[in-house]
Amino acid sequence: MEIKGKVHCFFEQSGTFKREFIKLGIPAEDYDIQNNFGETDHTDDLFQAIEDAYDGKPSLFDNITPDDLIMAFFPCIYFCESSQCAFRLWHFNYRKLTDEEKIEKILARAKVREIFYELLIKLCGVAIKRKLRLVIENPWSGIGYLTNNFLFDPTIIDKDRSVRGDYFKKPTAYWFFNAEPEHGITVQQDKVVKKIRETKSACQAGLCSEERSMISPDYARNFICDFILGKRQEIGQLTIFDPPR
Repeated sequence: MEIKGKVHCFFEQSGTFKREFIKLGIPAEDYDIQNNFGETDHTDDLFQAIEDAYDGKPSLFDNITPDDLIMAFFPCIYFCESSQCAFRLWHFNYRKLTDEEKIEKILARAKVREIFYELLIKLCGVAIKRKLRLVIENPWSGIGYLTNNFLFDPTIIDKDRSVRGDYFKKPTAYWFFNAEPEHGITVQQDKVVKKIRETKSACQAGLCSEERSMISPDYARNFICDFILGKRQEIGQLTIFDPPR
């Protein structure tokens, strides 16, 4: 994929990808309403921006062109496998509630999930209408909400992110809009992966903690080179990637 413009990295943790794009000589900026690490370029309300763009109102999307690329790490809190469990009466968090209280909790959660889901679909709609290149990232599992409730199947499923140097296996799906991925796979050297796992405190983090959602710079670089740029690297072996079936 040739990026003649810049990369716009949306939502939390996108700063890691931003930095790796810049290191590879591609202009990149990140956007998030939070600035937990003190380096976010644009502290915008992305949800409002999506709503405005979908409704044809002025928004930050007016400054994004088809020569650019959007990488959206859309919040997964209501789509991931652990969230699906929160729609069950037996969920651990409901253990002290009556059945009636559990039902109310589940109904409230369903309403919020609907809001997030609509925003995700509207983001896709904006990209389709404006012919913007968009890559959406979200965790992947057999029972995740997006498994059977999205516009199409993932373009890529990275089943073991640690192979590319990330802190966890953490299967992850990527949906490409108005763009086709490259199909390389960089296998991170074993000694590098081992060092990352031994030194990163995130390996002991909880299932849904902010630490666990962190992306390693090695993984970001390898993903960009493999699937965005098709760039051969010296650190590993480039082979043919088997797309998901």
